[in-house]
Amino acid sequence: MSKLIKADVTMARRLAEEHALQAQFSGYRGVDDNYVHAGQAALERFWDWKFGIRIHWSVYSITGNGPESWPLTAGYNGTPTFRAQYEELYKWWNPSHFDANDWTDLMQRAGLRFFSFTTKHHDGFSLFATRTKVRRRRVHIGPDAWKIVPCNLHYSIMESPFKRDIVKELVRAARRRDLGVSLYFSHIDWFDSDFRIDQWNYQRDSAYTRQSDPAGFARMTARHREQLRELCTNYGPIDMLSLDMNFPPDAGIDRDLIETVKLMRRIQPAMLIRQRGIGPYGDYATPEGYVPVSAANAADGCSSASGAVEQRPWKVIFPGGKHFSHVWNDEYKPASWIIETLADVAAKGGVFQVGYGPGPDGRFDAQIVSRLEETGDWLKVNGEGIYATRPYRVVGEGAEVRYTRSKDGKHVYAIMLRWPAPQFGMQLCLRQVRARPGSAIRMLGRKEPLRWKQDHQTLRIELPEDLRDEAKRPSHYASIFKIAVVK
Repeated sequence: MSKLIKADVTMARRLAEEHALQAQFSGYRGVDDNYVHAGQAALERFWDWKFGIRIHWSVYSITGNGPESWPLTAGYNGTPTFRAQYEELYKWWNPSHFDANDWTDLMQRAGLRFFSFTTKHHDGFSLFATRTKVRRRRVHIGPDAWKIVPCNLHYSIMESPFKRDIVKELVRAARRRDLGVSLYFSHIDWFDSDFRIDQWNYQRDSAYTRQSDPAGFARMTARHREQLRELCTNYGPIDMLSLDMNFPPDAGIDRDLIETVKLMRRIQPAMLIRQRGIGPYGDYATPEGYVPVSAANAADGCSSASGAVEQRPWKVIFPGGKHFSHVWNDEYKPASWIIETLADVAAKGGVFQVGYGPGPDGRFDAQIVSRLEETGDWLKVNGEGIYATRPYRVVGEGAEVRYTRSKDGKHVYAIMLRWPAPQFGMQLCLRQVRARPGSAIRMLGRKEPLRWKQDHQTLRIELPEDLRDEAKRPSHYASIFKIAVVK
């Protein structure tokens, strides 16, 4: 078979798979006829991971006074003086304690399967060795205040005293540890004045259009595309690209964006792309601060069911503290919250990503480390009921139990988020599961099978009396029971 025929057969298969995905996910519809998403194998990998970390880190970790680079904006009381000072921080930022091996070792101890890292946030500062340059920038203070002046900066980590491609080091360390790689990239750019079009941009100029300044718009779209091409080309296979924000729909650059996405797809065909700013051309959505649940599972009695039905695969993102990035004296949520959220998200068919930011020197706060390590200890015992599972026919029972199932459908995992109070006895009663007759039911982390009985309505699992003592349980926090079921 010739290479041309093989290519035609491969494309025919990919298009057939694309049609099936569009039938399953309405959010995939509306793309050009020759466009294909990342595909089923990439989605299966995504659903298998279940647990990741979102790392927001840049020069804003120095100020530590709010969410990422948002304090630059008027909505966060950003002033011209602060902006001018902020844009000089890169000249002396030297995060000497950054160590990609330390970061990825922590990820492994935490049981994380992938990470997303900020290659560029809205402030426009790149943490990778971009060869693109900013050609115009705004002056904020002094006699030339508010003027746009020529510029010749990469505005990247390579122009800081650190002079190391952080993305390159992090990707290499992750690959050695078999961690999934996701790179975050913001469409918008508040440093480069050629980008002064988005609604959040304090430089926004309604008179600046493609018609009024075609050269400026051409530089914007070319630099945007080239930075994404660099990320897709210079670091080997990338599992996910986490795009953020969007350009105005009336900016007249929709076709430019679509061509950019198609370019990325040609370079990285199996890369899952976040849908922000590119609509149906994206592969997944990222609800922040809530957990969506399908309509079919909304009436199962789970009081925590919330959010809206997503029309594409989804990954929930929550900050592990009050903020995604480093903020001085942040308040971090306990490991029990991470574990219960992970169980809830897994039961509802999603992927969970907890967000943390290292400090300006490149080290994570000790409280972050301890919470992640506690979560990792729990996953060492209970990971079988989380990783590579799929949602059961119902999310759970009430607020205390969540369900997942094995991909082959032979086992259901009942995740008991809290142990019953002593007055309710030592039994786990489940109405939504029927155990296979003669099978063994086990608690993950405990060798001995548990006694159980099944009547017409309820599966009753006897909890050993010695487990009243929390210190004798296989792990702290939630406990998972593996149940063989009739398919």
